Amino acid sequence: MTCPVINWWAVIVAAIAFWGLGALWYSPLLFSKRWQKEVGFKEEDAGKANMALVFGVSFILMLIMVFGMSLMLNVHKPEDICWLNGMYLGLFTGIFFAATTIGINYLYQRRSFILWLIDGLYIILGLAIAGIILGAWR
Repeated sequence: MTCPVINWWAVIVAAIAFWGLGALWYSPLLFSKRWQKEVGFKEEDAGKANMALVFGVSFILMLIMVFGMSLMLNVHKPEDICWLNGMYLGLFTGIFFAATTIGINYLYQRRSFILWLIDGLYIILGLAIAGIILGAWR
């Protein structure tokens, strides 16, 4: 078995882009108010959390997801890997695995469809962006 070739810079940059999308996605510019309403958070609730821990661990988890995508790209011939195939991988993993997993959990938790859309679409788009970076940066 050969060791996979991992472009660590691409993995790190893709994870940063994914995290940055989250900062925008859950900001007042986009979905923060609606997300807070759907989750039942109030403004003062945000101040009670250790946000450095939340942001740090979320980045590590995104790094793990992006690393996994990089491993999956390695099953293809190097000449077949491009930004478009990376985007497809991100979309497929986002739609068929991540968003559906969130959906199953939200069904049992009695969460709203709107919350599932907000969180699911974020994961799908984030993984697509990460896939584009991984596919383009070979």
